[in-house]
Amino acid sequence: MPSALPIADPAPEDGLLPASARDGAPDRRFGVYLHVPFCRVRCGYCDFNTYTAGELRGERREDFAGRAEAELAFAQRVLAGSGLPERPASTVFFGGGTPTLLPAHDLARMLGAVRDRFGLADGAEVTTEANPDSIDAAGLRLLADAGFTRVSFGVQSAVPHVLRTLDRTHDPERVPQVVGWAREAGLQVSLDLIYGTPGESLADWRTSLDAVLALEPDHVSAYALIVEDGTALARRIRSGEVPEPDDDLQADMYDLADERFGEAGLRWYEVSNWARSDAHRSRHNLAYWTGEDWWGVGPGAHSHVGGVRWWNVKHPAAYAQRLVAGRSPAAGRETLAPDVRDVERVLLETRLVDGLPVSRLAPEGRRQVAGLIADGLVDPAAAFAGRVVLTRPGRLLADAVVRRLLPVA
Repeated sequence: MPSALPIADPAPEDGLLPASARDGAPDRRFGVYLHVPFCRVRCGYCDFNTYTAGELRGERREDFAGRAEAELAFAQRVLAGSGLPERPASTVFFGGGTPTLLPAHDLARMLGAVRDRFGLADGAEVTTEANPDSIDAAGLRLLADAGFTRVSFGVQSAVPHVLRTLDRTHDPERVPQVVGWAREAGLQVSLDLIYGTPGESLADWRTSLDAVLALEPDHVSAYALIVEDGTALARRIRSGEVPEPDDDLQADMYDLADERFGEAGLRWYEVSNWARSDAHRSRHNLAYWTGEDWWGVGPGAHSHVGGVRWWNVKHPAAYAQRLVAGRSPAAGRETLAPDVRDVERVLLETRLVDGLPVSRLAPEGRRQVAGLIADGLVDPAAAFAGRVVLTRPGRLLADAVVRRLLPVA
């Protein structure tokens, strides 16, 4: 979640949603995202809404679980008051920041509040992100006992000089240990990687892939490093201290990762995500990509229900003040017009292995499909079956493919 919030309409203090949000709601799944905005140190590449201890302006980490409980109670009132049907949470995701900087019992307490307010669907997926140095075996066992089913470790790299450039503080030799603890607790394991860090070679990237695949994860995410304006890394690049990421090298790194993951039995299901089976895909993230409903709890968290999108105030102190006053913590809101929702659907579903039905494209977009096949960017067999599915070169150029599929305004 980027640190800069969009500009849109003011959000009503009571949070109530328009009648349009009810349309089709019984057919949509409901999820909960909890944004825990705390980090021990700020990584130089990170543009997420996170805060170190010295930036909290009097707000305390130990109060956060109570703040989240208050927003969950508010969410229950808003959804009921807006006429939305009662739906149990099919997925719950704790992101950040570093959620596991909070004690495990605080995370369990917040999951309990989700269960109390909404219920959990049978087989609900419950995930927390974690840094390898922010959790231990006892904490992972407590989370599993509380109902967590997955943990996503931020590995990023197995190469010390790459981690230093990213300002990551964990010891890569600890990763096998925490993965072992998670497995002993009965949790599925996802590992997150970043490629294209300044100074990272293809050999470095191969080392990271080898280290991750040796752990036989259930799921892997691999993201190309994006240098965000205003970050410490952007300043270092601008000053010439480190080089800019190399697009061609990043493409080679993606090709190598996809090849190695496939050999290890991990199949891509979204441009930057691979899973050992359909059952190991991140159902919570799939809900984002397919336009389901979710309520985002926490400072700066984003929500979406029935084509209405809103986002909370960013700072934990401002967030707390609104909840204490009984007001919505939302900073802004927008109701998406049908044409905007159609564009977003093309943008997001094109990135999925299941692809986008050709029938959802405007005539101008449909006429582009043959050219995309000829350019090797779209799978011909899938297109003849009525779906736009990216080839590996197409995944590297996903944004360019989408631009060709969308009609020119």
